[in-house]
Amino acid sequence: MDLPDIASPAFKRDPFPVLARMRAECPVARLPAGGEMAPWLVTRHADVVAFLKDERFAKDWENVPGARLPWTPAFARPLTRNMLDRDEPDHRRLRGLIQKAFTAEVVEGIRPRIQALSSELLDQAGRGGKVDLVRAYALPIPTIIISEMLGVPAGDRARFQRWTGIIVAADASQWAIVRAVPAIWRFIRYLRRLIAGKRRRPADDLLSALILASDGDDRLSEDELLAMAFLLIVAGHETTVNLISGGILTLLQHPGEAERLLAEPGLIEPAVEELLRYSGPLMTATVRFARHDLDLAGTRIPGGGLVYASLASANRDEAAWEHPDRLDLKRTPNRHVAFGDGSHFCAGAALARAEARIAILEFLRRFPGARVSGPLEWKPGIVLRGLKALPLDLRGA
Repeated sequence: MDLPDIASPAFKRDPFPVLARMRAECPVARLPAGGEMAPWLVTRHADVVAFLKDERFAKDWENVPGARLPWTPAFARPLTRNMLDRDEPDHRRLRGLIQKAFTAEVVEGIRPRIQALSSELLDQAGRGGKVDLVRAYALPIPTIIISEMLGVPAGDRARFQRWTGIIVAADASQWAIVRAVPAIWRFIRYLRRLIAGKRRRPADDLLSALILASDGDDRLSEDELLAMAFLLIVAGHETTVNLISGGILTLLQHPGEAERLLAEPGLIEPAVEELLRYSGPLMTATVRFARHDLDLAGTRIPGGGLVYASLASANRDEAAWEHPDRLDLKRTPNRHVAFGDGSHFCAGAALARAEARIAILEFLRRFPGARVSGPLEWKPGIVLRGLKALPLDLRGA
């Protein structure tokens, strides 16, 4: 079959029919873009789950002979030292430093702040008849929460929102990386200044705690500290923005399920799990590298080859789910892979779930008759699947 550009906004609009064909005809397929560095995409649920736990694949390209990253400016190389792109034992050490900040107990303590923030933003949105729900609601909630956790000044949030929006789309093509260079440079310069300020005047926040850890036995290097701050800011809000906006869009497109949730608010926990499965915020897991020539589900992958796992495809696989293209807020069991699997399972999953549960239910309660009022445009990029904007008429039909 002719394989699509999975990074394109056109593909993101409705990727699921094409992914179903890929599962049937080419479950491990080499994508058309990238030349010699063109990656492979794994699409079947069983293969994705196995791949995400397969130690024959590395996260850190430096651990793989012959592996190469797409061109990255030299000044941005420290960002590749982040937890997400490290293998053991570095990954375990780095994850341990931040894991306690995202436990269920900590997240439970943040819930009142999420609730108050959601109500405040919906008050503001409701003053006009029409609104872009991404900008007015889905984006501010996780951005403000992670900023407050890290100790990022309120006045700086708009800047790093702009930068991260450009940076997360930079995996769409080589030219996208080139276009992102100014944003990457400004973000790194900003983070270095923020870290220097926290060193001089530590506060009761996560970034100050990481700086203190860098001077102790855990020995965070300067590059690791910079990369960790970058990862927490970007991953701490970009994915949840897509989960909230995509989840609300999905419910507006399935009014029967939205009414079901409003009639039975206790369904919000399984509802968010089903929204993660049905229209999750990640198209793929982040890239891995074959450590040597190997066989992956019947396909030969050369050493150094780049491989992505399609989480969106795995979550709609007919072999793993009954009626996978049906939205069912009471679906059980629901062992989706929207947050990945294995040792790199999303460290912030508990926080993302809490933000989505509160934000989605509060929106439906406040504006049950809301409807889409304009065209939908999707962000480019291989990994994320999210809306650029969600234009809504809050007054209903």
